[in-house]
Amino acid sequence: MIFDRLRAKKPARTSTAKPSRHERALAAEATEQALNEFILTRPGVAAWVEEPTGFNKASFLLVAGSGEWLRRPIPDTDWGRSFAARAQLTCYTAGIDPYPQRMRNWDAAHRQPTSDGK
Repeated sequence: MIFDRLRAKKPARTSTAKPSRHERALAAEATEQALNEFILTRPGVAAWVEEPTGFNKASFLLVAGSGEWLRRPIPDTDWGRSFAARAQLTCYTAGIDPYPQRMRNWDAAHRQPTSDGK
């Protein structure tokens, strides 16, 4: 009796459903559009390709000359390097090439104060 409730059918988890080919294409198009817009509207942009980890997918980081940055997940690291070459960006490998100080400076200048005032 008590176990009947535990065995009851649970709704399917939607987070494990794989996106369709069309959904993946739309996501890739939106990613590329966001990256291109960042590159076109900010001077001095450089790129970092971030290898996938156990809990993060491969990602692509753009850092403008001002230190402002944009990170997006990408299908794989080859895609990131190819995109950087097409966009004529200097491309670094995260974990080998350090992130620039200007990125940390931008973060510090734009950090929102927490409730404890820090």
